Amino acid sequence: MTETVDVVLIGGGIMSATLGTLLKELQPDWKIVALERLHDVALESSNAWNNAGTGHAALCELNYMPEAPDGTVDPAKAIQINEQFQQSRQLWASLIEAGVLDAPSTFINATPHMTFVQGEKDVAYLKKRYEALKKEPLFAGIQYSEDSRVIHQWAPLLMKRRRKGVPFAATRVPAGTDVDFGALTHQLFDHLRDNGAQVYTNTEVNNLTRQADGTWLIKMRDSIGRTPRKLKARFVFVGAGGWALKLLQRSGIPEIRGYGVFPIGGQWLKTSNPALVAQHKAKVYSQASVGAPPMSVPHLDTRVVDGEASLLFGPFATFSPKFLKHGSMFDIVGQVRPGNLWPMLKVAIDNPSLITYLVGELLKNHAKKVDSLRTFMPTAKDEDWVLLGAGQRAQVMKRDPKKGGVLQFGTEVVTSEDGTIAGLLGASPGASTAVSIMLGLLKTCFPDQIAGWEPKLAELIPSYGTSLNVDPAVARASLEETAGVLAISA
Repeated sequence: MTETVDVVLIGGGIMSATLGTLLKELQPDWKIVALERLHDVALESSNAWNNAGTGHAALCELNYMPEAPDGTVDPAKAIQINEQFQQSRQLWASLIEAGVLDAPSTFINATPHMTFVQGEKDVAYLKKRYEALKKEPLFAGIQYSEDSRVIHQWAPLLMKRRRKGVPFAATRVPAGTDVDFGALTHQLFDHLRDNGAQVYTNTEVNNLTRQADGTWLIKMRDSIGRTPRKLKARFVFVGAGGWALKLLQRSGIPEIRGYGVFPIGGQWLKTSNPALVAQHKAKVYSQASVGAPPMSVPHLDTRVVDGEASLLFGPFATFSPKFLKHGSMFDIVGQVRPGNLWPMLKVAIDNPSLITYLVGELLKNHAKKVDSLRTFMPTAKDEDWVLLGAGQRAQVMKRDPKKGGVLQFGTEVVTSEDGTIAGLLGASPGASTAVSIMLGLLKTCFPDQIAGWEPKLAELIPSYGTSLNVDPAVARASLEETAGVLAISA
């Protein structure tokens, strides 16, 4: 007889780990099973070297606050992203106090977030952005300067041997963070195992079928011995990165019709040269080049992984038809269905600049990539930097009533009408806002339980159901409290 469990989490990344942790806190009696096709969890997008580890709070990322055609800047999206990251911080702080997570330094470290721009147009925009954000309680600590001496104090590598005559400016928020989502994911899954959840690795899901009783039959196999197995679940979450599309398509839910994904790989330049690492403690973002997608925004980052600091610069786009770093060469073709063919073709027709950008990236050799780094760090030497492969991103393409198809840079949860299955598509700022995304999923998929869960959610996440940004005192108190627990006061 096939075993029936309450929840199955497909994919061993930060999304499944976060949802599993929340459900274990809310319903300790529920039986939870996690399935991961690789030999360990956190080996795809949640892996420390497959992402920049930026705690996305819109402190430095310009694409969350673009300049409108009329020249205005609206902080609403930046505030929303920051609010969502504060929920992540609050949950992590609660879990540290409860002994669920290890010492804060094992996964989060204070790292100032900066933005650096050049040219009159971008300098004017950055100053406008600063003027708008400094009034907002969650951005109260933001600093701005056009003075080379000040910027040199913030990040020396940006200013050494920089040519004069080109205007530049920078903003800085000392309270930014670097997050090792791989370490965090491992700790959350360890806690789930210790509290009765079953976590199976080397287990690949082949199919999902809705049963007459409302449950889902999950067919899987051992990826080493190829032994087939079955499992039934009352609720299924598909947090399998780019493969989420494939599995949701196999589930047959009508809500996935019209969706496709476009895979974009990545590379970083990395250095562990102690002399360079010692001179740069920040995550410094800039503007994406003309025609490039938002996920290509160049940045020079401090990374702390397993207690060791290094610097990353990038990302540089690569192309692979795989939906995951360890995916199949047939992924991009296998996704095609009658319902998503036209939306995907329309995206290709409407985004020639993306194709041009990808071709340009593919033509860059190591020396050309270091040339790009010199925009940030004029003294960069080829021999100090090595290329490091990053993870695959599967950018969402979907049907649009007006345009036929649109390319979406972000994350999106696709849920069946009855709420028994949901999957996450898309990329940034996913990991940083995993808590907020999963809170939204709980409301959608568990409408009968959410009211009873809310007292516990408010205990775990004090700002649950409220806004921090409306009150300076409340925002300051929350930031200081979580910074104290997480030991990230800058």
